[in-house]
Amino acid sequence: MIYDIRHVTTYRYETPVSFARCTLRLAPRNGNGQRVFDSGVDVTPPPSARSSRTDFFGNRVETLTVETSHRELRIVALSRVEVERPPSPHVALTPHWEQVKQAAAGSQSLAPDAPAHFLYRSRLVPMIESITDYTRTSFSAGRPILEAAADLMVRIRKEFDYDPEATAVTTPVEEAFRRRGGVCQDFAHIMVSGLRGIGIPAAYVSGYIRTIPPPGKPRLEGADASHAWVSVWCGDEFGWHDLDPTNALHVGNDHIVLAVGRDYADVSPIDGVILGSGGQKLAVSVDVAPVKG
Repeated sequence: MIYDIRHVTTYRYETPVSFARCTLRLAPRNGNGQRVFDSGVDVTPPPSARSSRTDFFGNRVETLTVETSHRELRIVALSRVEVERPPSPHVALTPHWEQVKQAAAGSQSLAPDAPAHFLYRSRLVPMIESITDYTRTSFSAGRPILEAAADLMVRIRKEFDYDPEATAVTTPVEEAFRRRGGVCQDFAHIMVSGLRGIGIPAAYVSGYIRTIPPPGKPRLEGADASHAWVSVWCGDEFGWHDLDPTNALHVGNDHIVLAVGRDYADVSPIDGVILGSGGQKLAVSVDVAPVKG
């Protein structure tokens, strides 16, 4: 499947902003069943300086500086991506989770995708005893790793409410878990925390998910969404496998990966600083449109 992706972010300020420096992670990744044909970002007002680099985890990062006084900052990211992922392995064929835990603890690799980087607490994902205990319910003795992780994913989908009003981007993972509600960022952080708590490496993935309208209804431009999910290490033979706890899905061709990291702090699509006073309003519109052959 080939997709055209349009991601528009607009900041509107109460008073003029004289300076802004932004870090963008809006370029989809190449690899693992995903191929980027084209990707670019247009910024208004035009930046006075911009540079790009690839971070440790292989994410493309662009930094830009705007020194023109402005009341509105508009960032438009356009990409064309082909997604063709292999089928998920049969869960029963994956090794027992205890084997994966032992292999992760003994791994000596420090490559960007090595399990060691995703095994311990990170800035936004601490080890929480209550979350670890919740996770253990899915990980009975001798259970295959992918079967157990998928069971945890399904439980989160069933037992937590998707509620954009329940949390904010800064809500701690422990609070989201206590409320049993939140958004995709919260569900991904909870699942990552639980997996790491029992010794299983887990990464946080940001990206997009294609939404399919009800039968007979048109697609609504801008109605798709930024999304987040979890990548679970299933041992040396099977590697990393992505699970979406918000939708209880094994990640396939309807998901497009932007960035991979230890938690949201590593992969935030846009962050930065501004010089100005007063409040601001943020509007985000995402369109994930299949390209018709």
